[in-house]
Amino acid sequence: MSLDRPLTRNVRADRSPTDMAAYEANGGYQGLKAAVGKLSPADCLEILKDSNLRGRGGAGFPTGMKWSFVPMGDKCSPGDKYLICNADEMEPGTFKDRLLLECDPHQLIEGMIVAAYTLQANVAYIFIRAEYFKAAALLREAIAACHQKNYLGNNILGSDYSLEIHIHASAGRYICGEETALISSLEGKRANPRAKPPFPQVSGLWGRPTIVNNVETLCNVHHIIERGADWFKSLGLTEDAGTKMYGVSGRVKRPGCWELPMGTPVREILEEYAGGMADGYSLKGFLPGGGSTDFLVGEHLDLAMDYETIGKAGSRMGTGTMIILDDKTCPVGFVKNLIEFFARESCGFCTPCRDGLPWSAQVLDDIQHGRGRDEDMDTLARQVKFIGAIGNTHCALAPGAMEPLQSAMKYFPEAFEQHIQGSCRHCSGGGH
Repeated sequence: MSLDRPLTRNVRADRSPTDMAAYEANGGYQGLKAAVGKLSPADCLEILKDSNLRGRGGAGFPTGMKWSFVPMGDKCSPGDKYLICNADEMEPGTFKDRLLLECDPHQLIEGMIVAAYTLQANVAYIFIRAEYFKAAALLREAIAACHQKNYLGNNILGSDYSLEIHIHASAGRYICGEETALISSLEGKRANPRAKPPFPQVSGLWGRPTIVNNVETLCNVHHIIERGADWFKSLGLTEDAGTKMYGVSGRVKRPGCWELPMGTPVREILEEYAGGMADGYSLKGFLPGGGSTDFLVGEHLDLAMDYETIGKAGSRMGTGTMIILDDKTCPVGFVKNLIEFFARESCGFCTPCRDGLPWSAQVLDDIQHGRGRDEDMDTLARQVKFIGAIGNTHCALAPGAMEPLQSAMKYFPEAFEQHIQGSCRHCSGGGH
């Protein structure tokens, strides 16, 4: 078993899934056995807090701290607590969770059992993207196998702890990446984000304490409990601990996804693992963490891909899956495509998002197709300032949508100017 690449230790070259026998033969479910009946939930939580595991869904919030807000023991009123795995992978350019789900479904299940034990949750849900048919089928098989082994069900491994895991196919909306919108959808309601406070850790699914974490985050949990916080911290190259599933899409020679030490430099990911730019193309810029992050450019290639470093550079690491902008793709069309996506995925609850994103998309469409005016740049700048400010919208969808736009206007102003002047020569979607 690879101790320095724990998340992909079972990923085979042919991407065939790992079954129960193969998973256990490679050390699977040892984290579960080390936790349930051996460590108290408080012990497990302390290990998670010490490990400095940060959420891998995009925000990077410390996992142990998030879990510590869940009322425990006498502080919690009688009733269920819930753990939800967000497997609704809808961030543009992101495909890391799909790899983990399809190649090693038992890893997620073990992580969820240990996480639920730590939280003393007796019911857990996997909220999975509806199009992930293969992953859902494999997870159902893994859950059934766990019941046969008494890793799930009543009195797990002879303890007094019981857990059931259910799979819920989502309605397939990007807004469900916001945890309270996900909870609303799981309850059978429209997927609108909720006002906070109260936070889900106190009042979430059906008004009960609830934790929502994404696939990659939960896949780390049992490894940390089995091997300890110091081991996990030793895997990272910077202050951010562990490994990270990094991905690259766009015109590179080898698009893909790789587990690497947290803090691996951007240049190493792009040139050594993705093989560099495809023949005939050069790098113009890149979104470091999916479609809702700010562009970075060539001067940022030697930065460490971790939360703090990328944040200080003016972007976010997000999901850690880079989208490459090459020199033959027009930044205006690139950004317009993203803004149209975010406009379509808005829940429509608040005006800046419901009306502001389609307005921004229309202005970009006018610019791209030769109908742009000089004052359009002022309009977009006002949109960025108003819609992009956290607190002006009900959730972070619209501010996230503004990130690629505001950074494109910063780094590639000539592209907008050329469109407005009718001199763009390489835009495939242009009308001139």
